[in-house]
Amino acid sequence: MIAVVNYGAGNLRSVAKALEQVGAPIVVTSDPCVVERADAVILPGVGAAADTMSGLREAGLIEPLRAAVRAGKPFFGVCIGLQVLLTESDEDGGAACLDIVPGRVRRIPPGVKVPHMGWNHVHLRKDHPLFEGIPNDSYFYFVHSYYADPADPEVVIGETEYAVRFPAVLAADNVVATQFHPEKSGLRGLRIYENFCRMAGQR
Repeated sequence: MIAVVNYGAGNLRSVAKALEQVGAPIVVTSDPCVVERADAVILPGVGAAADTMSGLREAGLIEPLRAAVRAGKPFFGVCIGLQVLLTESDEDGGAACLDIVPGRVRRIPPGVKVPHMGWNHVHLRKDHPLFEGIPNDSYFYFVHSYYADPADPEVVIGETEYAVRFPAVLAADNVVATQFHPEKSGLRGLRIYENFCRMAGQR
C-alpha cells in the first residue's frame, strides 16, 4: 500500500486520481500510524515551504516521514514535496525543511516571469527506473517560484532550464522527487507514477 500524505495542501485529488488510473493501491492519509505502516510514501503538494512544514508538524508527520526514508521505503516527493526534502528554503524569509537531502531551496532569479508555470522539457543526466520508457527531453508541467540546489550534484538525475538550470528530478537511494507535476503531465506523467509503483513493488 502507498500512503499519499495529506497535510492540508491542495492538488491531492488529482494526484490520487492519477495513481488510481495506473492501478496503484493507495490511501490518502494524514494519520502518522498509516504512514508508518505503508510500503511506500508519496508527498505531493503545492504552496510554500513554511506552510508545508507547518502542516506536516501539526499533523505529527515529520518524524514518520523521516523514519520512512531511514527504513528504506520508496519515497516520492512532488513539487513542494521535493523542495521540503532539502535542509532549508529561502522562501518566506527562510524555513527549515526535512533535511533528508542536504541543500537549499532558492528563488528563481529575476529576468523571467515567476512563477515558472507551464510545460518545459526535462533533460536526463543519467538513466533511472523512474523514467523507464520515457524519452529524454520529454515535456512535463511545472508550477513553482523556487528551485532545489542540493549540496551533492550526483543526486540530480534530470534538469530543466528557466532563467537558471535547475534540478527537475532528484534521486538518492530510496528517495525520488520531481519539481514538475506528473499528475498534470499527460501520459508521460502517468508513466512516471506507474514506474514509481513498479519500483515500490506495488504493481
